[in-house]
Amino acid sequence: MDGEFATDTDPTARWSLVVPLKPLRLAKSRLAASAGETLRPRLALAFAQDTVAASLACAAVRDVVVVTDDPTAAEELTALGARVVPDAPGGGLNAALAHGVRTVRASRPQAAVAALNADLPALRPRELGRVLAAAASFRRAFLADAAEIGTTLLAAAPGTELNPAFGGPSRQRHLLSGAVEIGLAGVDSVRRDVDTGDDLTAAAELGLGRFTASRYTGYGRPAARPSGL
Repeated sequence: MDGEFATDTDPTARWSLVVPLKPLRLAKSRLAASAGETLRPRLALAFAQDTVAASLACAAVRDVVVVTDDPTAAEELTALGARVVPDAPGGGLNAALAHGVRTVRASRPQAAVAALNADLPALRPRELGRVLAAAASFRRAFLADAAEIGTTLLAAAPGTELNPAFGGPSRQRHLLSGAVEIGLAGVDSVRRDVDTGDDLTAAAELGLGRFTASRYTGYGRPAARPSGL
């Protein structure tokens, strides 16, 4: 794990994160044009590994639940310390998130929960911590993606339903649902999700996590993650 990461051993850490992940054979289809069909699922897994590793290294995070039916992803992400649960039958992205929240709250009914995209390969624990600290001031809050169209994180306080509305122009849907938009500067790594080759180039400029960096071919040399962040 990168030097910036430190294992969180605090049992009182607040947030449970729910991370949804499609089967790798279907994930990140828009990357195929630039990455090819062989590299695309490997990158999708690497993105998720870096997202989970950084999340678990964040002092504000108690645990991470990954919702996926992919056996390879389940094995790799469990090895990092995530709890993996099967996807909800016949659901889709928002159903998967709701299922993950139910799983968390089945044992901890008053858990503060946050849905987090699985495609944040430049994610930094400290930036995630700042976003979660801001979210703690509201019943429901969200962070828009770098394009300011979608959402990368949606948080719900204890006793509050998450009510996710991810997919496409979800920023507007979350606003209309009453969630408060988090307007922090300097949290680019939490906003930079990756769907296309251009997105991956932008993430590399921020500094990729070690899993994605190891598979970052065909786009130029990966940018180094700054130390101590």
